[in-house]
This record gives sequence, C-alpha cells and structure tokens, in this order.
Amino acid sequence: MNAVANPWSPTESATRPMTDAEFDRFRVYIYRAAGIHLAPAKKELLSGRLMRRMRELGIGSFYDYYHVLVHGDGTEPIHLLNAISTNETHFFREVRHFDFLCERVFDRWVRRADAGRMPRRIRLWSAGCATGEEPYTLAMLAAERFPAADGWDVEILATDLSTRAIDSARQAVWPVEKAEEIPDRYLKAYMLKGVGRHEGQMKAGMEIRSLVRCARVNLNDEVYPVNGSFDVIFCRNVLIYFDQESKTRVVRRLLSHLGPLGYLVVGQVESLTALTDQVRSVGPTVYVRTGHGARRDGGRGARAGPFAAPAERAA
Repeated sequence: MNAVANPWSPTESATRPMTDAEFDRFRVYIYRAAGIHLAPAKKELLSGRLMRRMRELGIGSFYDYYHVLVHGDGTEPIHLLNAISTNETHFFREVRHFDFLCERVFDRWVRRADAGRMPRRIRLWSAGCATGEEPYTLAMLAAERFPAADGWDVEILATDLSTRAIDSARQAVWPVEKAEEIPDRYLKAYMLKGVGRHEGQMKAGMEIRSLVRCARVNLNDEVYPVNGSFDVIFCRNVLIYFDQESKTRVVRRLLSHLGPLGYLVVGQVESLTALTDQVRSVGPTVYVRTGHGARRDGGRGARAGPFAAPAERAA
C-alpha cells in the first residue's frame, strides 16, 4: 500500500474542529467524485457527517479516515457520498410542476395517442430521487391518467447518488405521517397502511411499485448507465449543489437523454437560462429543447401482507 501524503498529524483527534486544510482535502475529493461544490460555510456540516461515519468505523482522526477513503478496499467512497447526501424530499413537493403535467401535458399525450400520433408508452426519470417520494408521486399521477387497462406502458426510473436513499426508495415504505402530503384520492387508491409490526408506516401499493425502477446514478459521471430517451426528466433541487461548470455538464448529459418533445423540470430556485441555449421555458422551471417542437401547451390487485388496507392520514 502506498503511503498517503500527510498534511496533518495522524495523532490529531477528530473530536476537535475540522481545520481548513482538512476541509479543503475532503471537499476537493468530493468535487472530483460527485461534482458537489462545498462552500467554506459547509465545513461544520461536513465535519459532523464525517464524524458520524468515523465513529461507525472506530476511526479517531480525519487523517486516518482520509487514508481509508483513498487507500482502502474501494468501498468507502460510496459510504462517504451516502454520508454527505441530503435526502430531504416530500410527496407532491413543488406542486406546480405536477399541476403543469396534469393540466398541460398528460391530456395532450392522451389525445395524440388516441389519434395514433404517438405510442401508448411513456418514460419518466426522477434524477436525484432521494427516498422516493418524487417518483412515486409521478407513479400515482401516471397510474390514474395512463392505466394499463387502456394499453399504456409506463416506466419511471428513479435514481440517486446515495445507495442508502435508493434502498429506501426501492422498499417504498415511509412513516405514515407522510400521508399528510398526499391528496386523499391518491392516498386511498395507491398507498397501504401498515399493521402489526409495521404499524405507523405506509407502503406504496403494487400498482405503482410496478411502475418504478430504482438505480444508482452519479450525475457527475461522464456517461450515465441509462438507456433510451425520456418524455419527462425531473432533476429538481439537485443543481444547487453544483458549481456553474458542473451544472452545465449535468444539464448537457440530461438533455442527451431527453426525447425531442420531452420536458426537463428543475427546482423552483434553479434556472437553465444561463447554462445552455438548447432549451426554452414553457412553464414554472419547466423546459423543452429548442428547435424540436417546443410548445406552450403543454384495477388494483388484491392486497395482502402487513400492508393490507388503504393508507389513512395520521391521527
């Protein structure tokens, strides 16, 4: 094993505040691995998250942890990125985007399919899906508007940098308090309430679970392990973690997977106008590709097991 360059004393304790030199070393590593830019103000946040991981490993200094990160068996980078990932999300978050799809896009797709102008197949991608609330919100809307009984084939790809978040999204189980975020008709139709040892939880029903496929994708990678193009790509509240250069690269790669008539949706505090001239706005932080038809309009199976009844709002 090659010796790691030692900018710090290996005898220093991780219990004292992280130094600027230590912070710089880790933030350079994180930027190269994930494209995430950590401003100096994030030093305390990074220190706290790393120290939790170090306690799990029984490591007593930032120096020793960096050595494991760089010279270990290759598994620690995943744990580091899990530790620094922010997975805050909600069902029907930034509801204007879902209203836009329902009111200005979905009906148009149905009309086009009825007229034989498009196949009854749609593909949606939730990039940066965290623990899954966003892709399952899309699944509820799609299951209602594009039922399989009418010949529709719906695929929703849910991806995130964090393997921990993806595992949670794949399980599709949340605290029942999350029911407060879901309109009644969707809650009763698509969510199941936990019983027994699962009391206090809710789970997505099979009808919408069957639409969602979860996978890890690092948006900083040069090539995404994603096949084909998508009708809608959600990448909301993700670009805020990148600097201008990384944002531009990520948007370029996402657009390479967006269908000619597809929609790219970013967070309400994000904008693409300064990043690329390949898109134009058609809604609240909703974009279509320029020169490609950019436009201004835009039966559940038996329940069984521990989640055996429609979910209800928490008392």
